[in-house]
Amino acid sequence: MPSRPLLALLGIAAISVFGLGLTPAAAERQVPRVLDVPTRPAFIRPPGTVERQARAGQVIAPLSQLRTQKPGRLQVLLADGQSFRLGGNALLQLDGAGLNLTGGQIIAWINPGAVRRQPLKIRTRVGTASIQGTTVFIEDQPDGVLFLSWEGSVEVTTSDGTVYTLSSGEVLRATPDGWVGPRRLSPEEMRQRRHRSILLNGFEAPMETLSVIERELGLTP
Repeated sequence: MPSRPLLALLGIAAISVFGLGLTPAAAERQVPRVLDVPTRPAFIRPPGTVERQARAGQVIAPLSQLRTQKPGRLQVLLADGQSFRLGGNALLQLDGAGLNLTGGQIIAWINPGAVRRQPLKIRTRVGTASIQGTTVFIEDQPDGVLFLSWEGSVEVTTSDGTVYTLSSGEVLRATPDGWVGPRRLSPEEMRQRRHRSILLNGFEAPMETLSVIERELGLTP
C-alpha cells in the first residue's frame, strides 16, 4: 500500500491536471512538440544548447530555434492549438509573442476548436502577419517576402505601420521597390500552388484546415 507521503504527491499531481480541467492525455497535448519530419535536414536548437536533428514526437523547449535545409521539412503543434510547417531553407525563432521567421517558407494555421484569446503573430523582416482561425503562407526570399491567405482573414502590418487585410486566395508581396497587392490569385494560380506546394503535400501528420481551403477556394487535391 502506498505510503502517506506518496499518496500526497499523487494527490498534488492529480490536482495539477484535473483541477485545471485537463485529462492526462489533454495535459500531454499542452506541450509543444514535433509532429512530423517528412524530409531532412531539419533541426531544433533549444536555448543554450547545440543544434540537433528534429524528430517526430520531440518536445520543443520555449525560445527554441527551428531550421530546415532543402529539402528538409517539419510540422509542429504548439500548446495553444497553433500548428505550422516549415520548409525551403527556413529559419524560425519561437518566443512568447509568437513566431519570428527570418527565412524560408512557413504555413501556419489555428486548429478547428482551438481557443485563442489573441491572434497568432508571425513576424518577418518587412512586417507582421496576424491570424485567428485562419491559414496563412509566408515565403521570405532575398528578393522579397510573400504573404498569402489560404483561407480566412489575414492582417499584415508593415514595418512603417501600414495595415493590409487579405481575404481567402489573396496575396501581398514586399519587394525592393515597395509593396504590391493585395491581389487575388486566379483559379489556375491557386490550383498550381495547391498541387506544387512543398508544405501542403507529402506530410503524414494531418493539416486540419486543408479541407476548408479546398472547399473555400474550389480546389481538389
